[in-house]
Amino acid sequence: MRLLATATSTAAALAALISPVAPAPGGPGPLGSPGDMLSMPVSDAVKVLPVAAEHRSGYERTAFHHWVDADHDGCDTRAEVLKAEAFISPQSGARCKISGGEWYSSYDNTYVGDAHQLDVDHMVPLAEAWDSGAATWSANQREAYANDLGDERSLRVVSAKTNRAKGDQDVAQWLPPFAGARCAYVADWVATKMRWQLAVDTAEKRAITKELASCPNTPVRVVFAR
Repeated sequence: MRLLATATSTAAALAALISPVAPAPGGPGPLGSPGDMLSMPVSDAVKVLPVAAEHRSGYERTAFHHWVDADHDGCDTRAEVLKAEAFISPQSGARCKISGGEWYSSYDNTYVGDAHQLDVDHMVPLAEAWDSGAATWSANQREAYANDLGDERSLRVVSAKTNRAKGDQDVAQWLPPFAGARCAYVADWVATKMRWQLAVDTAEKRAITKELASCPNTPVRVVFAR
């Protein structure tokens, strides 16, 4: 793993190297190559994200093959996240059917004891990822994105009602209703966009910067997935 940056002073230099256009699938992204690591305060991380207009043309949810059983253990990605994030472990029956357990939904500061009332949220929604660069990816890259178990910030167990209220909206359009969750949410949004080297549009970047102004300048450390 190659370390690209660990200090605030690197942000300006990295920003100067960023291309506003998404790279061809399979090649290095605007911030680095798969397996490289980038670490810096979140306020600087925002500055190095590529900025580009969003394009929804051609999007279909089926372009992202999600909830696969990548390790062939009988549990798909949704079930793996439910098991990993439960603070009271659920039972896992035939075909990994989840029963029992309890979870904390940070978006609305709610405890949920029924997996049927939960969604596994893509921190950066699939449609937003498409708009921000994933339209140029291969099918395998989109599947990897939709089932990203390599970074706990990518997928989040939350109440179904808040996930569906969020829909495919970005930070400029939606934030968690629980104010105490917003700083972490925005930092995780930035981290996910960095990990997958996705662009932000101008309104999104402005909203992120505004929200982070009242948040701790926490470090963001990611390993590039593409």
